[in-house]
Amino acid sequence: MPSKAPRASVMHLATFAEFFASFALHPIFGNGMNTIDLNGKTAIVTGAARGIGKAIAERFAASGARVAIWDMDMPAAETTAATISGSIALQADVTEPQSITSALAATEARLGPPDILVNNAGISGPNMPLDEYPPEAWRQVIEIDLIGVFNCCRAVVPAMRRRNYGRIISIASIAGKEGNPNASAYSAAKAGVIGLTKSLGKELAETGIRVNCVTPAAARTDIFAQMTEAQIEYMLPKIPMARFVLVEEIAALVAWLSSEDCAFSTGGVFDISGGRATY
Repeated sequence: MPSKAPRASVMHLATFAEFFASFALHPIFGNGMNTIDLNGKTAIVTGAARGIGKAIAERFAASGARVAIWDMDMPAAETTAATISGSIALQADVTEPQSITSALAATEARLGPPDILVNNAGISGPNMPLDEYPPEAWRQVIEIDLIGVFNCCRAVVPAMRRRNYGRIISIASIAGKEGNPNASAYSAAKAGVIGLTKSLGKELAETGIRVNCVTPAAARTDIFAQMTEAQIEYMLPKIPMARFVLVEEIAALVAWLSSEDCAFSTGGVFDISGGRATY
């Protein structure tokens, strides 16, 4: 029996580069970016050597912030920092509290105490049914994507409390809201990030610290290399805008959430899924 033709809204991976390049000058994005005032602020972005984290670091620097790029891949982090004015690269393993303590001390010594923490470091893990999922791989996703967020928040919150100011933004996922099949670890971890955000936001609501997360649809980053083509083709048709989110679009939302203008939103889950989720 002949196989069915792919849906029209699903494109072969080979065409992705051309597809995303076509949006660079698309009129819906205009000719520039809005000004977000982060002047004088110190920001930590985990997993910022590439992808979403790098785009956030770039947007922060363009908005006047000093940025600490925390990443496991030190050569990549240093390469990124060399292209972003006012940024530094520090090696940090979000699963190891001592590594976080050392990176935080170095950040404070070189840039000052952190005003902003963006929990971005994460992996997707394997794509396979739950009953076939290797337990050690499942634990690794939870350790990096969820416990890593806890570790970083736990390290940074005391200093923010003392200064009665801070902005914490975690990169969750639409998978944390809806659950993607064959991605039980990733979906569970991101659902946990949403719950952690709501809890910590309420804990700190009467302080000057705001805690929020964003739930993007998939973006074309290195994390795609961890996914099967079937998994990617599952995600795209679910997005009413018929495209994946751009990392610059995520960075724009995170920049506002990191600003003083975000004063009355905390414990919030900010959707950026192209219409896939409407809550």
